[in-house]
Amino acid sequence: MHRPTEGKRIRRKRRPRTLGSLSRPVRNLASLFVLLLGVGGAGLAGQTHVGVQGGLSIPNIRGGNNVQSQGFTSRFGPYIGLFADFTLTTHFSLRAEVNYASQGGKRNGMQPITMDLPPELPLPPGLTLYADFHNETILDYIEMPLLAEFSWGNKPRFFVNAGPYVGFLVRAKVVTSGSSSLYLDLSGTPLVIPPDNQPLPPISFDATTDVKQDVNSTNAGIAGEAGLALAAGPGDILFTVHFSLGLANIQRDVELNGKNHTGAVVVTVGYAYPLGGKK
Repeated sequence: MHRPTEGKRIRRKRRPRTLGSLSRPVRNLASLFVLLLGVGGAGLAGQTHVGVQGGLSIPNIRGGNNVQSQGFTSRFGPYIGLFADFTLTTHFSLRAEVNYASQGGKRNGMQPITMDLPPELPLPPGLTLYADFHNETILDYIEMPLLAEFSWGNKPRFFVNAGPYVGFLVRAKVVTSGSSSLYLDLSGTPLVIPPDNQPLPPISFDATTDVKQDVNSTNAGIAGEAGLALAAGPGDILFTVHFSLGLANIQRDVELNGKNHTGAVVVTVGYAYPLGGKK
């Protein structure tokens, strides 16, 4: 998710990403997802519930092994999805979900510049520069968790679940704002331009940059939920806290951008409706 300041890079033509070309964590979790989904849909005799959920996602970009990939904190984003619960026994069920999940993170203050600077600036080539501005990285995915669920109680009913998920990138952008002079390091050593050796005046960082080509199109990890269900009409109102931990590196250019993983805590309200009209 980096835009170099030394000009345009020559990009090699990328081959379409297939399951065989994905990293081992993605391949393993994707295979497990397909297997469990086949088991869950294979003519279960128990009750099936379908429903909708929505709420607030609090994601962060985790990890980071160089200056380009470190220093992110949490942001806020939307989370909405559909789900189906397949009852196996009195206390056990299998839940499949399809969610629009907002991931990403933000950085405030002194940080490396990750977007193209105006070409008319007299900057030395190949130099990593820093500035004091606001940066919000927004990564939106279609995420599909498959979760083994244990529940107990009646009024209310409590539940916990966990399992793998796969995610497919929908949108990736960086929104920056503020104005700042340019610096040579995180400690704030000013960049001076000869022959006067004076710092550059502050420049604007107000921009929205599409970085989808810099982010892997597929993600995978583990997810889980804990919540309670309250009877309401023919179905149940669900109050749920979710978590997700991405296990795959999201950066395409590891040498330039480092390694990062997604992660989020999500709070939702939903409604589950029993197919056939019976709980």
